[in-house]
Amino acid sequence: MNDDAQILIARLLTHQTLRRDDKMVKRALSDDTFRADVDKRLLETGLKLLDNVYADHVTLALHRNVEPKIFGAKDIWQNNNFGLTRDGVALLVVLWAQIILPKRERQETHQAIDVDQSDMFDKDNPIPRAEDTSIGISYSALLADFGDKLGKKTRMDMNLGLLSKLGFIERRGDVILEGPLLDLLMDTDVLKERIINGALADVFKRAPLAAAPRRPASEAANDAAAAVAEPVADVPATGAAVAPDTTEG
Repeated sequence: MNDDAQILIARLLTHQTLRRDDKMVKRALSDDTFRADVDKRLLETGLKLLDNVYADHVTLALHRNVEPKIFGAKDIWQNNNFGLTRDGVALLVVLWAQIILPKRERQETHQAIDVDQSDMFDKDNPIPRAEDTSIGISYSALLADFGDKLGKKTRMDMNLGLLSKLGFIERRGDVILEGPLLDLLMDTDVLKERIINGALADVFKRAPLAAAPRRPASEAANDAAAAVAEPVADVPATGAAVAPDTTEG
């Protein structure tokens, strides 16, 4: 018997991510009955389907209620078996803040990167795809702005290589671009306020309080991992966690 729910789940487990325009993914996002079947099967194994309208991909992750049983078995919460140390987690948060938040603003205002003038009816159109609104950041600028606080060039290059391998980013010459997982695994609702009005407020030139003293952006980056000490990222179904770890590696 052709079991589409089984096939979709198996494909996601095998490939880690699938595009939203994939035929079976589109069905899961539009067919309530099919989605309910997929969600039921995933829940039975402690998993859930992760998607959001701002990302071009979907993936699987551990359900929140099973995370303590998986990563809290020992005295220390094992929330970072990606092998990311504190500077790696801080780099991930900085990249998320500088790539994803501006992309979200462009998507919400329906501004594609190749459109110079807004259409008066553009807000009636679907939210633009990530690939049409996501702009990368310069590696040289990232190194200049945050290198001293994120382990200098050698450490940053090592962490960027790991984040690229894991699917969070893509590298094209000097440009660092959004990978398929960067806008899926990070919890925007939790992170946005903490980052914009907290650890990275100075990066966005916004102070949480009018009387709050300004700090150098590099100092803010050093505190980025601490600002998201609680689990604010979903854990991929591969078993590799990405919730920020504030312990030194």
